[in-house]
Amino acid sequence: MKRSTTKSVFIVLCILTVKLLCTNSMFAQGTTNAQILGTVTDAKGEPLIAASVQVTHLPSGSIYGVYTREDGRYNIPSLRVGGPYKITITYVGYKNLEEEGVFLSLGQNLRYNAQLIEEAVVLGEVLVTAKTNDILNSERTGAATNIKREALEALPSLGRNLNDFIRLTPQSRVSSVSTTTAPGTSFLGNDSRFNNLSLDGSIFNNSFGLASTPGGQSNATPVGLDAIEEVQVNLGAYDVRLSGFTGAGVNAVTKSGSNKFSGTAYYNLRNQNFVGNKADTFNVTVLDFDVKQFGASLGGAIVKNKLFFFVNAEGERREDPLQYRAQRPGESVGGSITRVKSTTMDSLRQFLIDKYNYDPGVYDGYALQTYSNKLLGKIDYNINKSNKLSFRYNYLRSYRDVLASGSGAAGFRNGNLNNLNFKNTNYIINNDIHSGIIELNTLFGSKASNQVQIGFTANRDFRESPGSVFPLVDIREGNITYTSFGYEPFTPNNRLDANTIQIQDNITWYLNGHTVTAGFNFESFDFENTFTPTWYGKYTFASLNDFYKSANGETVTLPNYELGFSILPGGQLPIDKITIKQPGIYFQDNVSSLNDRLNVTFGFRLDRPHYYSGSAYRNQLAATYNFKDADGEIIQFETNVLPKSRTLFSPRMGFNYDVMGNRKLQFRGGIGVFTGRVPFVWISNQIGNNGVTKNSINSNNTNKYPFSDEVDKYVPDNPSAAPNFNLAVTDKNFKLPQLARFNLAVDYSLPWDFVASVEAIYSKTINNVTYVNANQVEPKVNLSGADSRPLFPGGNSNRLYANVSDAILLKNTSEGFAYSLCPKLERQFKNGLYAMAAYNFSEAKDIMTAGSIAFSSWRDQVTVNGNNLPNLAYSDFDQRHRFIAALSYKKSYLKSISSQISIFMQSSNQSRFNLVTAGDLNNDGQSANDLMYVPNEGSEIHFKDAATEQEQRDAFMKFVNNNEELSKYKGKYYERNGGILPFLTTVDLSFIQEFGLTVGQNKNRIQIRADIQNFLNLIDPSLGVGDQLISSSPLKFESRDAANIPYYTFTKVNGKYPEKLIVKRASLADVYQIQLGIRYIFN
Repeated sequence: MKRSTTKSVFIVLCILTVKLLCTNSMFAQGTTNAQILGTVTDAKGEPLIAASVQVTHLPSGSIYGVYTREDGRYNIPSLRVGGPYKITITYVGYKNLEEEGVFLSLGQNLRYNAQLIEEAVVLGEVLVTAKTNDILNSERTGAATNIKREALEALPSLGRNLNDFIRLTPQSRVSSVSTTTAPGTSFLGNDSRFNNLSLDGSIFNNSFGLASTPGGQSNATPVGLDAIEEVQVNLGAYDVRLSGFTGAGVNAVTKSGSNKFSGTAYYNLRNQNFVGNKADTFNVTVLDFDVKQFGASLGGAIVKNKLFFFVNAEGERREDPLQYRAQRPGESVGGSITRVKSTTMDSLRQFLIDKYNYDPGVYDGYALQTYSNKLLGKIDYNINKSNKLSFRYNYLRSYRDVLASGSGAAGFRNGNLNNLNFKNTNYIINNDIHSGIIELNTLFGSKASNQVQIGFTANRDFRESPGSVFPLVDIREGNITYTSFGYEPFTPNNRLDANTIQIQDNITWYLNGHTVTAGFNFESFDFENTFTPTWYGKYTFASLNDFYKSANGETVTLPNYELGFSILPGGQLPIDKITIKQPGIYFQDNVSSLNDRLNVTFGFRLDRPHYYSGSAYRNQLAATYNFKDADGEIIQFETNVLPKSRTLFSPRMGFNYDVMGNRKLQFRGGIGVFTGRVPFVWISNQIGNNGVTKNSINSNNTNKYPFSDEVDKYVPDNPSAAPNFNLAVTDKNFKLPQLARFNLAVDYSLPWDFVASVEAIYSKTINNVTYVNANQVEPKVNLSGADSRPLFPGGNSNRLYANVSDAILLKNTSEGFAYSLCPKLERQFKNGLYAMAAYNFSEAKDIMTAGSIAFSSWRDQVTVNGNNLPNLAYSDFDQRHRFIAALSYKKSYLKSISSQISIFMQSSNQSRFNLVTAGDLNNDGQSANDLMYVPNEGSEIHFKDAATEQEQRDAFMKFVNNNEELSKYKGKYYERNGGILPFLTTVDLSFIQEFGLTVGQNKNRIQIRADIQNFLNLIDPSLGVGDQLISSSPLKFESRDAANIPYYTFTKVNGKYPEKLIVKRASLADVYQIQLGIRYIFN
């Protein structure tokens, strides 16, 4: 009854809000534009009622106009970002005011107050108070970074990726959820997938969460950089209209056309000839590669002052070589030459072609291709002074060649000296995007306005194979994979279709001293995911000779055979379908009448996600089992039941106080609750891991499956549910991530247009995520000795139910926090100079970081007491110290020539790390997840080999004592992410040489550009070089004696015991790279 009542109340609130939206014409300045507001008074400070305030966007001739209200106040919302603008204020009997050269930033509320002078008064001037600074602004409350077009065009960037500019936010850290995808940027210790990326106000995330950013799996940037007008990063947005993140809200707005036709075209290139080969004292092997970037943009008026267009098209082509090749006659193994012989591969390829008409492709000498094309088009229509309409559509087509996954192989399938697969065993990952949004902004006189946005994004992510359908075959030699051919095992039917629909309507009343906003937001996420590993079969042969024998009809024993198949009626393809629909309502009051210097905003929002699935099947057997939570509480799994709908309440308050009344010194901040989203693959895991849609054969040391090129040869005639299965379920009471965030800052205006700020932020977790294996037993005994961690019984005895390999429960945790303190000095672009410097000190702790698969997210935790009992510890995304500085200076000379140099410098701790024990120390069935115990003295640790025990003990304790990141944990367990790599200082530089030329009546420009990543390494090879661990598991667990005392081996590196834990790295990231480009700009 209680649940029904709550649901009914929420539905009534939504209906009332929709009705309000339909019957009142209101508006709120949104996340795609800017606003000018202020007060018009006479010389005595009395308000002038019905004074005309007109704002003109000079490049497009777009006119916006209102009259002042009874209190002399006015608001002009929905203004284009950029400028210049002309402001005109008139009132009968008073001298007119006109000012040009006003520019607006994304999300800016520019306060423009004016005192008009009567025309009868000869002496005196019109007094204007205009606050054009993004920071010293009465409407600014929480932490935010605005990145303008000047920065996007000038600062260094090799990949033309927004991450290269978002890093201007001091509280950011570049991160990646996978080494095979493009990096994302995390903020304040949160997973980068907890950000909300919007484009012109439309949701533009990788919402399913297989990569940090849309297009990330193919390493593509989803929108051309030349299409972006400005980017805003919000960390403490106390405006309730902004939601969907617990990390940061990253909002980009695209360019628009103007009355003048203008455009640009560019071409960039980079290859191995522009890359360094020395990192400190190490040589870095740089193989041949080729990167080409190109693009063009055009904007103008279709109807002058009325209808405008902007189009942008950009592309990238990249070729990367294989790092390894086959061994030719007369060659030996080493460098890039593998043990795999070219003669063997040639014979095998010909055999497959002759016998099966299957060509596995070449095995070396080919390049891996990366391809992307993106297109964006935008229309802006000035219907009249009161109505402005815009429509934007963008498209991405991208793919990337990826080497075959090494999962399930003995020693991988490529990437080292032992093995080399054929080309057609690789796969192609495709990321395609279609996205559009329409926005209507309407003014209703001086007291109300309205904004409507309707957006749609379709993501199509799918894999392809360069070859035809054929079983995957792994050939071993010496128990290690030698070569592989056939269809990559995780590629069959691998596809994700994701559709996102967004509808938002904001209404605003401009009352005396109050700006009241109410709104409604609706989001719909639809996912169809297909993942069918080993669908075409996977054979493993002990030798190439065994394969030839089996192919010719002889019986051999296979180390392994695997096959996945459907158990749905008629052999239907299992498709995991899930839909999330989330309506939200919000209300906000911006109060400026309390005090001329104080501006306060109060608001709240209610969001209620609903989960649906057309393929959530019930596992009848699992429903009868009594699984256990980490605290021993009995829980039952209902695989067909998704989380309940829960109303999430987000109250917020922000303030801004002008201390001296002249906007030289301001205090600002706020407190509030932020509701984010999860990568929805976490919920979808339940649909695909229920034990009733798919079955598989996984047979070891078997002779029952002679090789056949028929991929369905061994699919049972009447497939049935497997007696053994794994499960993934989401807690019925699961809530989306929420945190409370407190922000306090002070800004002070300094000479020469500098602004000094100090920003403090504290976040406390309300809801985050953790995983529990509800089929794992609680350990009853412990190891003996100094390391007395819990010890599991091992094997099937670790399971409550032996036929359930794992039963993973996704649930909430309230543990976690983060804080940040950041002083900053900044000068905005003016007279050719931009400068910024900031230092951020922060700490972030959480319970865990999840991947994309439920079981591996649980398995890959590192713990002491078992993975069901993780401790609060440093986040994977924690960055303790970060100092950044940016400088750009442009000098014009000889009338039409200019030079511009721009620098971005970062000095920060590198990533955090764990030290674990190799092997399965606690007998939980998982390897390399046991945090290492660091002995206080040598007698606390025992080594396996009696002959070398003392030698190992002495060497290991010397290793511990020599390294601070180890010795600080003596006598204790290593903490998760308890180690931190040293400071790394890097400098990126760009140089632009520009030449002006006149073509007819038009002034055009040609730019020659160089971008240098890791510029310091170009100056000195010892600079800009990162660090790495010599080993993350220096101790290898060998055995336990009858008293449960563990015995270890101190692992040698390159034949000797290591003395240093942290050593210099030598990779492409540690040497300089140069990119050259040319650009033509007209009008």
